[in-house]
Amino acid sequence: MFGRQGAPNAEDAGAGLVLRTTKPGDGINFPKKNDTVRVHYDAFLESGRKFDSSRERNQAFLFRLGMGQVIEGWDIAVARMSRGQVAEVTIPPCYAYGEAGYPPVVPPQATLIFQIELIDFTAL
Repeated sequence: MFGRQGAPNAEDAGAGLVLRTTKPGDGINFPKKNDTVRVHYDAFLESGRKFDSSRERNQAFLFRLGMGQVIEGWDIAVARMSRGQVAEVTIPPCYAYGEAGYPPVVPPQATLIFQIELIDFTAL
């Protein structure tokens, strides 16, 4: 189900955060800090258990990039994506929910895997 970190289309963003492109974006338009980004995502534990999905709710998720509105791993990964890109993002605990987790959904010290599609973004 999930790709390998060493796959040719994988980008290591440091500290175990890996972004693996599954569908390239336009390669030109990248969001910047404070832009409002619109994404679809599916969220998984390493076991493969899905714990959240904007797609299943049929509602894109919006947040301001780099403003701490999401886990740090999202801010890092989405800033590296271009409009239209779809990526599998592996986020280690230090960039996710850390030692505490997010009970009862995310256990402590959990590595999370997200399939993120950067639909669009707008500058404020």
